[in-house]
Amino acid sequence: MGDDISATMNTETQRLAPGQPGAGDWRIWGPYLSERQWGTVREDYSSGGTAWDYLPHDHARSRAYRWGEDGLAGFGDERVRWCLGLALWNGRDAILKERLFGLTNTQGNHGEDVKEHYSFLDGTPTHSYMKMLYKYPQAEFPYTWLVEENARRGKQDREFELHDTGVFARDAYFDVFVEYAKADTDDILMRIEVHNRGALAAPLHLLPQFWARNVWSWADRERPRITRMADGGLLARRHMFADMRLDCDSADEILFCENDTNTNRFFGANSPGPFKDGINQAIVHGDTEAVAHDAGSKVALHRTIHLEGGAACVMRLRLRPADSAGAAMTDFDAVVAARHREADEFYAVLQAGIADAEQRLVHRQALAGMLWCKQFYGYNVFRWLQGDPAQPAPPAGRSRNIDWQHLNNADVISMPDSWEYPWYASWDLAFQCVTFASIDPDFAKSQLTLLTRDWYMHPNGQLPAYEWAFSDANPPVHAWAAFRVYLADRALNGTADTAFLERLFHKLLLNFTWWVNRKDRGGRNIFQGGFLGLDNVGVFDRSAPLPTGGTIDQSDGTAWMAMYALNMMRIAIELAFTNPVYEDMASKFFEHFLSIAEAMTDMGGAGVGLWNTDDEFFYDVLTLPDGRHLPLRLRSIVGLIPIFAVEVLEPDVFARLPGFASRTRWFLKNRPKMAALVSRWSEPGHGDRNLLSLLRGHRLKCLLRRALDTAEFLSPYGIRSLSKAHESAPYRLDVGDGHYQIGYEPGESPRALFGGNSNWRGPIWFPVNMLLVESLKTFHSYYGSDFKVECPVGSGTLLSLAEVAAEISKRLGALFLPGADGRRPFWGDDEKAATDPLFRDGLMFHEHFHGDTGRGLGASHQTGWTGLIANLIRPERGV
Repeated sequence: MGDDISATMNTETQRLAPGQPGAGDWRIWGPYLSERQWGTVREDYSSGGTAWDYLPHDHARSRAYRWGEDGLAGFGDERVRWCLGLALWNGRDAILKERLFGLTNTQGNHGEDVKEHYSFLDGTPTHSYMKMLYKYPQAEFPYTWLVEENARRGKQDREFELHDTGVFARDAYFDVFVEYAKADTDDILMRIEVHNRGALAAPLHLLPQFWARNVWSWADRERPRITRMADGGLLARRHMFADMRLDCDSADEILFCENDTNTNRFFGANSPGPFKDGINQAIVHGDTEAVAHDAGSKVALHRTIHLEGGAACVMRLRLRPADSAGAAMTDFDAVVAARHREADEFYAVLQAGIADAEQRLVHRQALAGMLWCKQFYGYNVFRWLQGDPAQPAPPAGRSRNIDWQHLNNADVISMPDSWEYPWYASWDLAFQCVTFASIDPDFAKSQLTLLTRDWYMHPNGQLPAYEWAFSDANPPVHAWAAFRVYLADRALNGTADTAFLERLFHKLLLNFTWWVNRKDRGGRNIFQGGFLGLDNVGVFDRSAPLPTGGTIDQSDGTAWMAMYALNMMRIAIELAFTNPVYEDMASKFFEHFLSIAEAMTDMGGAGVGLWNTDDEFFYDVLTLPDGRHLPLRLRSIVGLIPIFAVEVLEPDVFARLPGFASRTRWFLKNRPKMAALVSRWSEPGHGDRNLLSLLRGHRLKCLLRRALDTAEFLSPYGIRSLSKAHESAPYRLDVGDGHYQIGYEPGESPRALFGGNSNWRGPIWFPVNMLLVESLKTFHSYYGSDFKVECPVGSGTLLSLAEVAAEISKRLGALFLPGADGRRPFWGDDEKAATDPLFRDGLMFHEHFHGDTGRGLGASHQTGWTGLIANLIRPERGV
């Protein structure tokens, strides 16, 4: 075993330990239901590709999903064949609260936006224990008000949130805590604890639900059945699945329906039902004919409570194999307490080096968010395009993802956000895996591998971007993540999984070739592309033809590829230590890196580079149809990304790999000008290490003078994506008859540009901050403590690069930690959430953060990459 988590074997780490009998079985059940299946591309069978409109929230209660399920506080098996979830009704809402509500991309004045208040509080990697909190208003949920007010507001206005409606005033709401605990791999305990936080008594209908995912409507498959048993329990039977039994300790009545679309509501049919919305109709509208009382494919265990102010109640359910012995509730409380205790023991070891209690809270909830955002993702593009045998053919002309008909996904995948982004994204997933490696390296490895499997990766070598457009280009960070996860796994378990690394390397060879063939149009080792993770940071939409004509040679796209080449070289070196065959591949990627470095200095021999000597900064270069080259002198994160292309080689590399050493010496002797471009790879530094980088020391210091200047990139909460200098001096480009301008925007965009937002124009994003922190640590390992820069610029304080990395990490952490005023900056001006003890510690991990105030923006539970804060609070050993 390694000297980290596995050194202290508690119950949860034993379940995770490689080679443990049945260890993988503990992951079969988990929080795998999405918070939103409605409004997704998978469920869109419209002719125009209007996914948000085809199956909106108003339809979700009445229409069966084709490719997945959603539910409030959902839990299910790895294919969500059986699903547990919670429904609530306060006696005032027009519908049951069965799933989370939010605005669509066109309804929100800043795009899609969940309009609920919930927090993911705890979890273990095997989902042996999970806990979340949902805050349910006692007043009527303001669905219409939220839609209408956000429609009234413009891009220049703040979003209208649930707390703005006043529904949490005077604490007239319920705190609904949902805990899951496993007595065994398939023995699931669900504990619901409700607190009336108000002073007055209030009614509440609790309706935990259990149902079968609908697969019978799309093909000739047997319908699962849930039936009432003589002793009051429920028996669940499904083809190819062991019989299960569900027990509840306090249901007033049991209501059944079928998980089928209400054809009467949507198609004017005259079918008897009961339909998917039968329970809603019975509870909210008193329609007793809408439900059955003995059997169905969906069931609710209904309990009506009347809670006095400040009072609480508990409801318990247990789902387990039908042949289980013993009464369901006898050991229920003991099991839940044991699993909670085991979670505490697991995190006590994991957080052994974190002294501050607030940091431990942030760390644990960040990981909880990661765990709750693991979702089942089902999508067969060919079947989606062609239609199902038992359904009408889809309308002609549907072409989204038509080039991805090989893609057939049906797996549990880490999602960026289980409501805003209930689908995987290739570069998000890479960062998520780096975080998961600290608690569950096997899952992290399986996720990275999954994306390169034949039924994900395109035959041409491209990785799928995200379901709205699988062919978009995301930054190529998969190799960086693979090596990072490999090192974390080795540190945790004491063994090197070279088979994993080798498998990924071969698939990434195909992906690297795709990038070279598809995104280097001129064969000059200068890269173009669209999204690249930095949508809207530039003056032009790089995914569309330029209004000026010509092309943009990208500093970020080219630097990403330089980083990719170094990552692949480092993996090849690691593999070459045990298999000499890979030594040649290490040399090959070393040469490719040098070629990219040369091209950034002199593109195609034209004497034009991406480094601007006047401003001492990297810029994109616009090449016009008449051959002119115009540097786009916009100071953005694009110009800092070349810092990420850095690798430090230990002194034994050249001794252990004589072929690689010989090839590098050949370049030093025969291509001295090219070799001179790439830092000091031939000059041993601190500890006799060797440095490969796009930057020599002078250029690195030049970039850091910008990055660490509070008047430019350095915010109290991390590194901004656009220089604050452009607030008073917007960048302007005049070309021909066109006039283009861009300014610093620290928060939501005041205009719709390039996909509906411009979120990269100032806010703080964790992925680029994380890569900057990692890169500075790498540079420090070469230069040592004598290499210092001023931080912040103008302060007179000189810090080593490791200290600069620590300072940026500290500022990022300050987003979530109470300041001198006791407020967590990410809450912004939400007074109640920032100051109320019942709100302030249920953390949100937003997609990005206001560049000046730190207020959380975008998706509110984007632990997909903001979960990286866990790595910054607790840096991994051996990485």
